[in-house]
Amino acid sequence: MIKLTIIGAGSAVFTKNIVVDLLHISSFKNMHIALMDIDEDRLKLAKNLIDVVSSKLNAKPNITLHTNRREALENSDFIQTTIQVGGYKPSTKIDFDIPKEYGLAQTIGDTIGIGGIMRGLRTIPVLLDIAKDIMEVCPNALWLQYVNPMCSNMIAINKLFPEIKSLGLCHSVQGTAEMLAEDLNEDIANIDFTCAGINHMAFFLKFEKKSISTPVDLYPELKKLADNIVNDQTVSSRSKEKNFESDKFLHEKVRYEILRRFGYFVTESSEHFAEYVPWFIKNNRSDLIEKYKIPIDEYIDRCEHHIKTWKELEKDITPLNNEPLKISHEYASHIMDSVYNNKNIKINANVMNNNLITNLPKNCCVEVPCEINSKGCIPQKIGDLPEQLSALMRTNINVQILTAEAAITKKREHIYHAVLLDPLTSSILSIDEIYSMTDKLIEAHKDFLPDYK
Repeated sequence: MIKLTIIGAGSAVFTKNIVVDLLHISSFKNMHIALMDIDEDRLKLAKNLIDVVSSKLNAKPNITLHTNRREALENSDFIQTTIQVGGYKPSTKIDFDIPKEYGLAQTIGDTIGIGGIMRGLRTIPVLLDIAKDIMEVCPNALWLQYVNPMCSNMIAINKLFPEIKSLGLCHSVQGTAEMLAEDLNEDIANIDFTCAGINHMAFFLKFEKKSISTPVDLYPELKKLADNIVNDQTVSSRSKEKNFESDKFLHEKVRYEILRRFGYFVTESSEHFAEYVPWFIKNNRSDLIEKYKIPIDEYIDRCEHHIKTWKELEKDITPLNNEPLKISHEYASHIMDSVYNNKNIKINANVMNNNLITNLPKNCCVEVPCEINSKGCIPQKIGDLPEQLSALMRTNINVQILTAEAAITKKREHIYHAVLLDPLTSSILSIDEIYSMTDKLIEAHKDFLPDYK
């Protein structure tokens, strides 16, 4: 019987979505799913949600609950990680509140920026402990790694545990492809694309409409749309919809502006991308926030929404009986199906570079097309990216590599280096302010950090 272990299964809604995807596959309807979390109440909620899902999909998976990680990992074929070290409170709140004291605003704070750096410093040691357990308990399992900051995490894992079969997974590539098709009034089934770069900053190198004769390049239409969107002559189809998580309108003006300036469309959302560069979030520049519709503190709003959702589900999960069980954007079920049932699929995954993208550092983590089947993962070599794109990515890669280095070596100096080189932080704060803020954050997070010398 195939076995998946979900570490961090208390992320109940995400766990439910993955299980829905899996139980739609006939060969997985009786699979073993081991749910592991340090929060027993969250585990019970996840189990209750899965029971509802299983009944609706006429499936009978073997669901086991664990607070002991090594016990959960025994005989696993696949492992999925969806942990958040330190949780919303205290850690995420700290990541936002202390920088605000220094005049540094953020939107999501989970990739780079001071929030992403601190999240990485809390998360990497735990992931390395998980990696050690995998090596000792189930060394042949495939690790589907979903935790952010993706690149910093994967760099650390692969540096210390290169023997482990691990894939970093995200939904930004496939989600953005669908969004662009919708914005252009095209059917995603008729779209062919190539996308490569780094997680949350990969770019569509090709975006075409399939044709019997010659494929149609859709970039000219996207660029026309970009001019209209940035100049407020129209809005993207996505920006018309109210964001269900935060009650804010999330426009895509930042990403369409980047398309206008750099020539290619980036994968991660505007609320994310605004904090990866120094041009959109500025002190005393409310005009920029308004022009580009940047949702400051967006992740705080999302967390509050999820907490409310969890509390409602804990009281009563019966409304779930009436909800349609839609298949998600996530790659996990497709990967497991391809490996277990020997099917060939193509996805975008995060792996170590090793010259896959030749004008990015060899020791960085890249997001590239990968072929998956029972033999494993074969990443596609991209070669050189357009120079303006690789230059933009390197500003983020510097922070990712230094964050991983700090977490591995426990050297406090590398934390400062990472923050000093962060594009947004360094555009707003002085060196002394950066050191002061970093020291204050390290002290505030001391219960979730190793001792940094």
